[in-house]
Amino acid sequence: MGTIRKTHPAAFKAKVALEAAKQEKTISQLSSDFGVHSNMITKWKSHLLKELPGIFANGRTNKDKKNQKVIEELYKQIGQLKVELDWLKKKSEQLH
Repeated sequence: MGTIRKTHPAAFKAKVALEAAKQEKTISQLSSDFGVHSNMITKWKSHLLKELPGIFANGRTNKDKKNQKVIEELYKQIGQLKVELDWLKKKSEQLH
């Protein structure tokens, strides 16, 4: 018979990871207190510390970058259409 994996809610993982990050107790103590394997606590703590700076990142920066890419693509398309229009105008004048 195989082992059954227990899934934990995000709030629980955050609580355990935060306790681990505080370093007031050892990982072994936290493992015993919360009934979670020490490897999982270490993994959750690493994930918390990795993602933490992004919580306070300015959301506008990412949004501005996306908007800037869209604007650049639109200008590129406008330029292409202008070239095509000029070419068509030139060819149309040659036909008359």
